[in-house]
Amino acid sequence: MHKGVKVTLVGGVFAVMVGGAGYGAFNLVNGVTGGTASADPKPVKAGPPTSGEIGEVTEKFFAAWAKGDGEQASHYTNNAEAASNLLTGYREDAHLTKVKLTPGRATGTTVPFSVEATVSYKGRTKPFAYDSELTVVRGENTGRALVDWTPSVVHPDLRRDDTLHTGEAAAPPIQAVDRHGAVLDKKDHPTLGPVLDQLRAKYGAEAGGTPGVELYVQHADEDAGTETLLTLAKGKAGTLRTTLSLTAQRAAEKAVAQHAESSVVAVQPSSGEVLAVANNRKDEFNAALEGRQAPGSTMKIVSAAMLIDKGVTKANGPAPCPNSAVWQSHRINNLKGLASDGNATLSDSFARSCNTAFVKLVDEDGITDESLTEEARNRFGLGLDWKVGVTTSDGSVPASGGPDRASNMIGQGEVQLNPLNLASVTATAMTGDFRQPVIVAQGLDDRELARADGLPASTVQQLRQMMNRTAVSGTGAGAMAGLSGSIGAKTGSADVDGQEAPNSWFTGYRGDVAAAAVAQEGGHGGDTAGPIVAAVLAAGS
Repeated sequence: MHKGVKVTLVGGVFAVMVGGAGYGAFNLVNGVTGGTASADPKPVKAGPPTSGEIGEVTEKFFAAWAKGDGEQASHYTNNAEAASNLLTGYREDAHLTKVKLTPGRATGTTVPFSVEATVSYKGRTKPFAYDSELTVVRGENTGRALVDWTPSVVHPDLRRDDTLHTGEAAAPPIQAVDRHGAVLDKKDHPTLGPVLDQLRAKYGAEAGGTPGVELYVQHADEDAGTETLLTLAKGKAGTLRTTLSLTAQRAAEKAVAQHAESSVVAVQPSSGEVLAVANNRKDEFNAALEGRQAPGSTMKIVSAAMLIDKGVTKANGPAPCPNSAVWQSHRINNLKGLASDGNATLSDSFARSCNTAFVKLVDEDGITDESLTEEARNRFGLGLDWKVGVTTSDGSVPASGGPDRASNMIGQGEVQLNPLNLASVTATAMTGDFRQPVIVAQGLDDRELARADGLPASTVQQLRQMMNRTAVSGTGAGAMAGLSGSIGAKTGSADVDGQEAPNSWFTGYRGDVAAAAVAQEGGHGGDTAGPIVAAVLAAGS
């Protein structure tokens, strides 16, 4: 039993038992008197809720919830309408009854609690238990202590506008398999959970299965599909073949497990097929496919291609690297310790990741506010509507004037990518062809894939030469050491307001695998994201 307050509904009476350092003592009270909470005392209270207020409002909220009175429970929250809808649906739509709520020890204004309930649907019953937490705040206008409403109070997997349901599953279950037929499931590959849920929602019917009876989360985002919380009757799973590689996936999962808040994606450049997707994040967000972050100097792959395609310079052409550069009153510096080089070529500055070299070239003849945007979209497919098979963010490189025109060149400013986008950029740089990434075959639903022009052969040759140099003797050499064969890389670090350290970015290729990773606050690209990418490239496909 938790120390603190034990709350149980017995015969319609709410019992509160105090032990250890809890909320303070409360008498036995009737928690189901009906109606709304009493009028607030005057004058209106201010400041954080006291321990007594926290205990009292928690007690009353739990009593109404346990009784199944969502309307009454909602009046102990700071968003009665939203709370009433979800708490009423808890009983009526999710068919959850015999609810027992047991608070744990409060930490400040946050109260952890456990939930035990029974799901009952058409003669089938099953116990359901989980943990959650709530926070108590003071109402801005009333001064009352209230539960700060968020759907995660009801269940930690609920987000805004999500709902709970029990009934025939929204889609038949799937047995996802990799490109060679090996099974991929949530138990063995929890980081694939969001991907597998979306694949089931979108392709469950095509896979040939039959739905079972489940308690599930219906996500507000239709593309996110549903999330099964409890199975009352199993359906028949259909087999869905993905492009993933169990070998690459295992390597990706092991690699991100070593670094907090990290994500990685691997693709096959010759086909565009996604080989691996892995995240290690506390918030469980699929940043590998859906993230939107400044990619730092890894963007110089696109910027270098634009400079070459526009005839501004070439790999062995001039790209001097001064200590600092100014564009429209905005000063940009290099990383500490990087010596200036007035005779540097583009290859030199690319391999050393010199920011100022790229900034100094941003005002050359033929370069406009739209040039980088056009290169990113028309050559690399960024910003187009990708039909991968699951939800993705497909890159954003907006046309920018002012200081952002220079900042975009080095992956800051308004540019936003994720590891999927960056792995695709590297694949395009390797082959010259943009092949929109996919995680299930296009023929499964005949969806129309995004198309882009790709790169001239001469640009590809120069990009590969510069990326190989970066991997062998430049900023990526430490991470890529030990990898044989045809290799290339680009490092990046992206400053983010409010962070002590920049985000670490890295992308690279080896053979017919391209991979990209980001680690939040991971520092320089080669320090954290680099080893992740190298581990995936070493595993192959």
